Amino acid sequence: MVDAARARKVADRIKVIVAEMLELRVKDPRLGFITITDARVTNDLQQATVFYTVLGDEAAQADTAAALESARGVLRSEVGRQTGVRHTPTLTFIADAVPETAAHMEELLAKVAAADAEVHRAAAGATYAGEADPYRAPRVEEADGEDDGVPSGAGTDDGTDDRR
Repeated sequence: MVDAARARKVADRIKVIVAEMLELRVKDPRLGFITITDARVTNDLQQATVFYTVLGDEAAQADTAAALESARGVLRSEVGRQTGVRHTPTLTFIADAVPETAAHMEELLAKVAAADAEVHRAAAGATYAGEADPYRAPRVEEADGEDDGVPSGAGTDDGTDDRR
């Protein structure tokens, strides 16, 4: 059994190898503008999953998926040659859902921004339901020296109200 660190290193290497091979060696006209986004390998290094995105409509994505399927053998042999592992992993190509997820997140952020702007518009013309400052202010002692019968500092430090 292989440790997870080695599996990650092999996955990173497979990602680079597949990207280079698609750019330099695979000349399939069905292959669209493709980006290899991630690669994952099982801990026993027997299976590799390569995630990709394609710029274009659904027809371009379907054509690219067919081109990757037909080039799978060439890509696997090159991965085996360049990685040097005992058993070359089988390659599985999966279209990455990152663009769709990002578009959905952008829609949600736009809705939240619109709701936030509505709250700010409503708050601009709002008035207080009661006093502007509903909290009691501490009693200010008069500086003219008049004594109101309460010793200095009595009942003011503990937060209790002397007016009953």
